[in-house]
Amino acid sequence: MNVPLNIDWQQILLHLMNFAILAGGLYLLLYKPVKQFMAKREAYYQGLADQAADKLREAEALKADCQAKLDASDEEIRQKKAKAQHDAQVAAEQQLDDAKVQAQRILADARQEAERDRQKVMSDARQELKDLVTDAAEKLARGTGSDAFDLFLDLAEKGPDHEKK
Repeated sequence: MNVPLNIDWQQILLHLMNFAILAGGLYLLLYKPVKQFMAKREAYYQGLADQAADKLREAEALKADCQAKLDASDEEIRQKKAKAQHDAQVAAEQQLDDAKVQAQRILADARQEAERDRQKVMSDARQELKDLVTDAAEKLARGTGSDAFDLFLDLAEKGPDHEKK
């Protein structure tokens, strides 16, 4: 068999068979183990990515929980602050009321003291007037020779510090 262009079919078939054996051997020796290695590596990194995603979800849930607690504590703080302000205002009003009552009591005591002092002054003035009148009457009765009315006026001008003669 003489084939044009000098092609030997036997050589071509041997080369094809060699190529098939080489391809099969390389597939068994290289491609399949590399493919398995790559699949294991992909599964490993996919597992790491899944773990990271799970931890991220847990962290976000924890963050949301902490944020909810912070919001609740902020609300509680706001309520306690409002209550403290209200209590302080009530205490201030109570102190103001107590101060007003005490001021009224002090004013009443001062008025009573002033009334006692006024009555004492009036009583002292009456007593002094009686003393002056009795002194004038005694001097007039003794007949010292001076005018009794002038003596009375002189004694009245001297005030409570007059010396009896």
